[in-house]
Amino acid sequence: MPAQSEVIAALDALWPPGRAEQWDAVGTVCGDPDAEVRRVLFAVDPVREVVDEAVELGADLLVTHHPLYLRGTTTVAASTFKGRVVHTLIKHDIGLHVAHTNADRADPGVSDALAGALDLRVTGPLVPDPDDPAGRRGLGRICELDEPETLAGFTARAAAALPATAQGIRVAGDPGRTVRTVAVCGGSGDSLFDDVRRAGVDVYLTADLRHHPASEAREQARARAAGADAAVPALVDAAHWATEWPWTEQAAAQLDEISDRHGWNLRTHVSRAVTDPWTAHAASDTRHADAPPTPITDIPGAPN
Repeated sequence: MPAQSEVIAALDALWPPGRAEQWDAVGTVCGDPDAEVRRVLFAVDPVREVVDEAVELGADLLVTHHPLYLRGTTTVAASTFKGRVVHTLIKHDIGLHVAHTNADRADPGVSDALAGALDLRVTGPLVPDPDDPAGRRGLGRICELDEPETLAGFTARAAAALPATAQGIRVAGDPGRTVRTVAVCGGSGDSLFDDVRRAGVDVYLTADLRHHPASEAREQARARAAGADAAVPALVDAAHWATEWPWTEQAAAQLDEISDRHGWNLRTHVSRAVTDPWTAHAASDTRHADAPPTPITDIPGAPN
């Protein structure tokens, strides 16, 4: 069996820590470099539910996308939920390793996994990494559909392909418009609106779209298109956790390949725990509204 340090070295080769954003906190949070690793659990969030799953599974290493301590800390006291996570991991000899924005920029990365879940053909990064001469790394991905479909059909595709959450899928755009090209960004993506407009895609699928950036993006695009609505990218907003969860399956498959190549005989697992923080959704009551807009639940195939 490999030592934890060998597995971490392999993961760092997939997602070099030096490619993470400066504000990020990636790498190993806890763990013994000399400890043997037999089972590895992949998840999005290092929360108590996932840590308990790692303990029950008998995992030796937990790999998550989101950091446990993004902004640092002065305590790991078990009286805090993050401190309790650290105590539980150490008590059961489980290491914790984080690949965040370094996995976002990788080839393949988080957005490749998102595109793959939706059966989209990736043509290149949305924001290319200037340090990649091959032009494959970077934030987000620009994609094409094998066959054009309506925005309603694409929405149904996203709803069926991504893990179910309380939020479901939100859409801004004409359900009947034709979709041929798509930009995707796993996780929060409203900072990339300028890049999406430059890409000239029909739809942008991401998560955590805030009101003002989304509204301004659509209005600016309308103004630049001189009122031609076909030139306005439709927006498809899914839950943050749901857009990043496909990466866990991709990452587990990558480590499986490395394990087979080295004869490590590792067992990899992917957590199915829904750690999206939102737990319920109630549709708006429009019975008393004047000329209400078409709700998302009226789009065929969209979640209720």
